[in-house]
Amino acid sequence: MNITLIRHGKSLWNEKKVITALEFKEWVKRYNDHGVLEEKTYPSDTLNQFNASEVIFTSDLKRAIESAKLLNPEVLVMPDPLFREVELPAPFFILCRLKLNANLWTVMFRMLWFCGYSYECESLQHAKRRAEKASKVLMECAHEKNKVTLVGHGFFNMMIGKELKKAGWNGARRTSSSHWGATTYTLAR
Repeated sequence: MNITLIRHGKSLWNEKKVITALEFKEWVKRYNDHGVLEEKTYPSDTLNQFNASEVIFTSDLKRAIESAKLLNPEVLVMPDPLFREVELPAPFFILCRLKLNANLWTVMFRMLWFCGYSYECESLQHAKRRAEKASKVLMECAHEKNKVTLVGHGFFNMMIGKELKKAGWNGARRTSSSHWGATTYTLAR
């Protein structure tokens, strides 16, 4: 049995200007609303694992669904909000004038989230419970269908990978966070 976790392709939204924390909230919305960049080629391991799978799950976000369709336009995907990326907390007023690029805001808000700040988003504990539930869905499907793939998101895929390893599945020490990166977990029947 195997479960493959694939990170979606690179977003079409790539605005690079410095923005305030409040503007970052809108930046995230645009990132979620845009599709993904179609590549000339995709990693062979990703394509092989994807096309060998009997069931394809995706997050319900546009970039995950579009990524699955780019890997194989004929495939039937099963979008589910259970597999969404972990949201970032909303900004607080103290940071309103500070301007940073979106990558720095992402790192800063993720660090705050790890410290317990989860204003207007799910908490770390809730995200861990969701990752545990998501891994159980994937494991149950793999027991039934043997090969399962999830086209999801870098951070939440990492959380699911940790749950799979806890449940005895074998795989890479770290889940790939590269766009189009695939990490496969296996369990002998």
